[in-house]
Amino acid sequence: MDLNDLLVIVIEPSNVQRTIIIDRLRDHGIEKIEEFTDASTALGAIRSLQPDIVVSSMHLPDMTGTELVGQMREDEDLAAITFLLISSETHYRYLEPVRQAGAIGILPKPFSSDELTVALRSTLHYLTESSNPPHVPEENAHIRVLVVDDSRMSRRFVQQMLENLGVTNIIEAVDGAQALALLQDEETFDLVITDYNMPNVDGKELTEHIRQGDRHPNVPILMITSEQNEQQLAAIQRAGVSAVVNKPLSYDMVKTLIERLVHEL
Repeated sequence: MDLNDLLVIVIEPSNVQRTIIIDRLRDHGIEKIEEFTDASTALGAIRSLQPDIVVSSMHLPDMTGTELVGQMREDEDLAAITFLLISSETHYRYLEPVRQAGAIGILPKPFSSDELTVALRSTLHYLTESSNPPHVPEENAHIRVLVVDDSRMSRRFVQQMLENLGVTNIIEAVDGAQALALLQDEETFDLVITDYNMPNVDGKELTEHIRQGDRHPNVPILMITSEQNEQQLAAIQRAGVSAVVNKPLSYDMVKTLIERLVHEL
């Protein structure tokens, strides 16, 4: 699969902005593009066409991009379709649910050619390796991973990434408290992948408990976060995480980090 094989649906009410987005996609060799101005009509096309990627703005005539990706993730037939948001929106209330839903990227308006290239390449690799899993070390099948996130959609997206890497022994926890209960039982894990912002026990507190405990003090911990505050990020690092990756998740970045952490086990 290459970029020119991708089928893309673009949802943008502004004729000018929609033309710009489509022109940029064509600059990258993508020709199979369907365009829409509202989400409801687009959803019908998404169900029938099953595109490789949906590119949407945030503010649509009938709903927000946040609501659109939420509906897609709740529909079993649409849940695995990759979603790219292009928006000048900066408000946490709108963007965080998109990050949680496992969007392949969030690009600003205006966006650079390099930013679009990264998002499209990550999408391409994700789709290619979902249908044709790459060669992975046989020992990956024996790795046990704990995925901790209060968002079911985020857990599902991480699980799909892990399965592409040959990791199928995956246990889920809805927050740090449940994760700690699993860790205190007879459960043993080779890798912990955790969100930062969670109720009850957040990712930083979970990391501190693990590092200060006597059962799994050295287990690799990959922290996933949309946190931008430098002091908070520094505190996460001091807690003892092995690596930090930002939301929305880049498939290529997560793949590289997981492979490195697994290799170091």
